[in-house]
Amino acid sequence: MILRQTARIVSLEKKLRETRLALHEALTEAVRGEVRDYPFDTRDGPVSLSTLFADKRDLFMVHNMGTTCPQCTMWADGFNGFYPHLASRAAVVVVSPDPPARQAEFAASRGWRFPMASVADKAFAADMGFADATGRMLPGVSVFQKDGTKILRVSASGFDAGEAFSSPVWHFLDLLPEGVDGWRPKITYG
Repeated sequence: MILRQTARIVSLEKKLRETRLALHEALTEAVRGEVRDYPFDTRDGPVSLSTLFADKRDLFMVHNMGTTCPQCTMWADGFNGFYPHLASRAAVVVVSPDPPARQAEFAASRGWRFPMASVADKAFAADMGFADATGRMLPGVSVFQKDGTKILRVSASGFDAGEAFSSPVWHFLDLLPEGVDGWRPKITYG
């Protein structure tokens, strides 16, 4: 059977596009503002937020909970696939609370190509809204832009299972008659 674009499907897709646009606008309004030049640790030593831009005006910073989180690992595996596409337009870095040596070891074991940085300033995650009351990192993405010597946070979004940023895996599983059916990602399968 061939998929037919019924009026209902077309209407739902239009509503979904409009809702995504409205959500993006609300997220931008909620987080837009100047931020300080926070410090980070990398395999090559300490760096500042401004240096993570490299030669780009824009920076995608993925907030990852670290090597013990299966969901964050699955997300990073997915980012690895489209990293070159994003990096052709903006700088991209994944940050986590793990020390740089642990990040490098884990990234190598998974074949990750994107740069990583460790959150050196514990206030950073909280200031960006990606730490809970106990200081535990939360997953998501912040978008920064350089404006002369200023660094602006121009957008952000949290990650959750099944949403657009998390992984297409969830959308594939949704197509099964039983859907996700209790499935959860793992760091390794065997």
